[in-house]
Amino acid sequence: MRDLHIYNFKRALPRMSWTRENLYNLWRRSLGELAKETDFTRTQKSLFQQRWIAKRLVRAYHGDLINENVFKRWYLPTTLPDVRPRRGQTEDYTTQLSRWAKLPKAVDKDAKARRQEIDGEEQEDLPPVGSFMFSEVERRIDVVIFRACLAHSVYDARRMVIHGYVLLNGKKHQNANTRLAPGDMISVDPKVIPFLRPRTPSTDQSSEELAADDLENHTSNSTEESASQQSLHAQDSSSVKDKDLTPFNLPAYASPFIFIPAYLEVSFPTCSVVYVRNPTARPGYSEIPTPYDADGEVVRLAWEWYSKVRPRNRSKRQLAREPENRQ
Repeated sequence: MRDLHIYNFKRALPRMSWTRENLYNLWRRSLGELAKETDFTRTQKSLFQQRWIAKRLVRAYHGDLINENVFKRWYLPTTLPDVRPRRGQTEDYTTQLSRWAKLPKAVDKDAKARRQEIDGEEQEDLPPVGSFMFSEVERRIDVVIFRACLAHSVYDARRMVIHGYVLLNGKKHQNANTRLAPGDMISVDPKVIPFLRPRTPSTDQSSEELAADDLENHTSNSTEESASQQSLHAQDSSSVKDKDLTPFNLPAYASPFIFIPAYLEVSFPTCSVVYVRNPTARPGYSEIPTPYDADGEVVRLAWEWYSKVRPRNRSKRQLAREPENRQ
């Protein structure tokens, strides 16, 4: 792994993971003592420092395994979607009358008030599109497996793909950098899904609990010896049925992360997921999951950073290194 200390408490950078360390870092960034670092309304940091901090935070969560130069060249969109409605005539009858009467101060005052009113209405109705700078990252096959709750982290999902436990449209696929197209289906081998494995006593119970369980089993066995042969047969048949069932053991602290975006169709009985469509947004809601406000100050400052430093031209050699894009 490129970074062994991805859950470092000193940096406290949220990641795509279900671990309790990541949950603690996420709480510190959103509600804890580190939440003040992302409040740039009253700060002595320069604009360059604010943009760099915002870029560092969003890149730690969205595609931290992607090289920075590759991210800037192949995953950043050229522009964000423009969802602002076209403005029609902004002058009302009072402003037109003031203009006809050659009263420039009144015209400027009315026009300014009208623009503020229109801007306020637009801010209420506009969908948050700042998070769409990560729309290409959400199309990656390893990110889709993590979003479908088939892996504990995006790092586990990447290992599943590389080691050949993932099928793309029925064929074995081992390129974790592939970006999916709408309609692609991913199937994961149930043997590598962590919460479908049987729970081991050594990791879930202490030695005292195991000793108590052994004592209970010993006493229960002594009482069962005096039972009839019919009851033993019924117990044996029920135990066989229990062994045939698939175990389902969620890890601790997994409940805050168990959600599925609307652009995915997941089938847990078959351990498969269909990438239905690309993420969209509507007023007040963005389908791209992110630990920060979808159109908040952190995301906006990160976009301002990348709009300044992203490369503009791509050579033939760089085009040959483009990740596989299924479109």
